[in-house]
Amino acid sequence: MMEIKTAWTELGGDPALAARVSTVARRGALEARLPVRESARACVGACALAAAELAARRGGLAQVPAVVVDDGAVAAAFHSERNLLVDGRAPVTFAPLSRMWRTADGWVRTHANYPHHRARLLDVLGVPEDVTAVEAALAERSSLEIEESVYAAGGLAVALRTPKEWAAHEQAVAVAARPLVERERLDAAHARVLPPLGGTPLLPAAGLRVLDLTRVLAGPVATRTLALLGADVLRVDPPQLPELPDQHADTGFGKRSATLDLTADRRAFEDLLETADVVVTGYRPGTLDRFGLSPRALAERRPGLVVAQVSAWGAYGPWGGRRGFDSLVQVASGIAVTEGSAERPGALPAQALDHGTGYLLAAAVLRAATEQSYDGGSRLVRLALARTAEWLTGGIAATEASPEDAAYDGPGPWLAERDGALGRLRYAVSPVSFAGGPADWARPPVPWGTDPARWL
Repeated sequence: MMEIKTAWTELGGDPALAARVSTVARRGALEARLPVRESARACVGACALAAAELAARRGGLAQVPAVVVDDGAVAAAFHSERNLLVDGRAPVTFAPLSRMWRTADGWVRTHANYPHHRARLLDVLGVPEDVTAVEAALAERSSLEIEESVYAAGGLAVALRTPKEWAAHEQAVAVAARPLVERERLDAAHARVLPPLGGTPLLPAAGLRVLDLTRVLAGPVATRTLALLGADVLRVDPPQLPELPDQHADTGFGKRSATLDLTADRRAFEDLLETADVVVTGYRPGTLDRFGLSPRALAERRPGLVVAQVSAWGAYGPWGGRRGFDSLVQVASGIAVTEGSAERPGALPAQALDHGTGYLLAAAVLRAATEQSYDGGSRLVRLALARTAEWLTGGIAATEASPEDAAYDGPGPWLAERDGALGRLRYAVSPVSFAGGPADWARPPVPWGTDPARWL
């Protein structure tokens, strides 16, 4: 329970409320050398408690509803992209050129799932799209040379570092100096007035309009969770950068999906912002600022807004403007060394940095809404995968599994099936649960970009 209380306190929650959370521990869930099970449980538990707190506030309840965090549900959800089936077909989670490679002096990890990242990697190496050719080209260069040249070309590659090497890196020093959850009040806007909740299930985010400007995993996990809790979530993507279909299916539950060019369709975006309650961004720090979409600029145009940001490396330090993904942060931060062997780097049993950060981001939004209901103010909340990695590697104590704990025998009990516009889907249900809360999303995902860019 200590790890849940720590995460809850980082979110600004009343430490006494952590007693409302109980856990179902399961041996074998998210097994790793690092305390992945404990950190995943903490992130989900803090998110569920934030949802229960807001439900109590809006529902006029005498106490915050009880929260139960089941390690089995958490493990199934942290593997949601692996547990997804679309008409019986399992998605491919990583493209052939997204992997670890030997270099002249060590190892490097590339990420080439998106076509434009793949093209930039191949351009730097000067080879065709062939695994053998890429392998040979990388084997001739040093890891740091590859990291810098691919980054300079707009691609994604990170050199393997030990925990000690990462701790000495300027970016790691900057990351470690920040809180796990950065929270800032931007102005003195009036208190948020949310209508009281009625009926069941309790949907603490009902009535909140969430503009989802995120991609890949951490941000979409956060907005997927807000959709579960009743928010009207509209994901907006640039039309020239389609999301990977299976990735979109996994994280699209409960949402609508639209495309919008921020340059050509700026009026449409401003119309959305005019009545939005939350804006969640997952692009590189500074990317949206040039469109006048910095947190303060957004809050000036929409007082009372909650702006939630997530990035790979943090919005500071020499890597603050770099692209990044969970797998790359694991390699840079020393996690791949810790989880690997003398022969080969390893990895966490799930993309736990992405998923964990996503649940913390959703929790931060819910807590901001609760705080606004008392004393107003536009709010900024900010998280980074690298800071979550710092917490995982140095801020959480591992606990021994008890023989009395139930065994985790796979995700089966926490999987569901339903039909929708994308076909027959098998998926992991949300692990965010509290007494009286929702059990599943109100709607399945829709095809990418099929909804109009307007609120319901």
